[in-house]
Amino acid sequence: MSNQRQQKPTLTGQRFKTRKRDEKERFDPSQFQESIVQGLNQSGSDLEAVAKFLDASGAKLDYRRYAETLFDILVAGGMLAPGGTLSEDVICAECCVFKAQEDMETMQAYAQVFNKLIRRYKYLEKGFEEEIKKLLLFLKGFTESDRNKLAMLTGILLANGNISASILSSLFNENLVKEGVSASFAVKLFKSWLSEKDINSVSGSLRKVGMDSRLVELFPANKRSSEHFSKYFNDAGLKELSDFAKNQQSIGARKELQKEIEDQMSRGDALKDIIAYTREEMKKSNISEQTMVGLIWSSVMSSVEWNKKEELVAEQAIKHLKQYSPLLKAFTSQGFSELTLLLKIQEYCYDNIHFMKAFQKIIVLLYKADVLSEEAILKWYNDAHLSKGKSVFLEQMKSFVEWLKNAEEGRLLFLSLSV
Repeated sequence: MSNQRQQKPTLTGQRFKTRKRDEKERFDPSQFQESIVQGLNQSGSDLEAVAKFLDASGAKLDYRRYAETLFDILVAGGMLAPGGTLSEDVICAECCVFKAQEDMETMQAYAQVFNKLIRRYKYLEKGFEEEIKKLLLFLKGFTESDRNKLAMLTGILLANGNISASILSSLFNENLVKEGVSASFAVKLFKSWLSEKDINSVSGSLRKVGMDSRLVELFPANKRSSEHFSKYFNDAGLKELSDFAKNQQSIGARKELQKEIEDQMSRGDALKDIIAYTREEMKKSNISEQTMVGLIWSSVMSSVEWNKKEELVAEQAIKHLKQYSPLLKAFTSQGFSELTLLLKIQEYCYDNIHFMKAFQKIIVLLYKADVLSEEAILKWYNDAHLSKGKSVFLEQMKSFVEWLKNAEEGRLLFLSLSV
């Protein structure tokens, strides 16, 4: 026992050496701000030099962590407090959007600075979009000149695709809407956007994020009418936007009408009642017969669960359309309406592959039901058809068209002999 080495006493507990990578750096935006402001002020008003400084600083400074601070500085000159005010006890950047000249050319140059920065550091994209949303919520805290610059810049950024039109949701803030700030800002924003892109591009961007039907929310609840919207933006020189919004509202009304017709069919309402209701709505909403017959076709075809088997769907379609042919007939009093219906049927049969072989049977049924005339069918066959499924549908209709032509020739011969 005495030969055994005695153990030396040890302190209880263990010390762990913290790895450097596990140490969390303290969040200190003020130090980051100091570095950015110093670099911007050294660059002066030369935006090329500013862009180069920002490009190089991304390798040394933590843009990912301090993205909000970075964008605050580039727009307002320094970190923004809630509400949009600047801290008075810090040195601000002299080169920023709010201290720049209030014109499109200057804002385009600043937009390029943001564009270069985000292309170089892709991870800033999301943070930049969030920054714009925040700035729009702070509009009341900015001067009128600052709002104008921000509106111009935002319009350019939207046109360039640097940000999504979803940022417009900030303008629906109740306080901004109530005081008229949202609508006023939107006028300048859309003027800027439309100076860079046409209305088709703008409407496409709005539609992509579901903003196309929400623009009326720029106004208080008691002024959310198409008439007020049209007058406001027409008076501001934005007739294109006014017409687009009016068209969107019309599309919304048509969708509601189509849904109501489908519901009436599902309830089994009498055809005469459906026709009377549809005519009344058509007159009220100023919808043309061509538009209405296309809408009715969609309602008729959406009101039933179709068989998935191609060999059975044709029979089902004929039975269903036979029932509703009087409804279609009521809205095909004009040749253009018949042609519209023919094109809708062609498009439907092409888009729904189970109906490809049913096309000819549908046309023949509607011809026999006096919905489609031979003139309209021949016009469609000769030169008014769509390119969708053209070869398939023309081949299907070939024998029937030949029969129509022969029948027409026979009728003309009979008339000439009668004279």
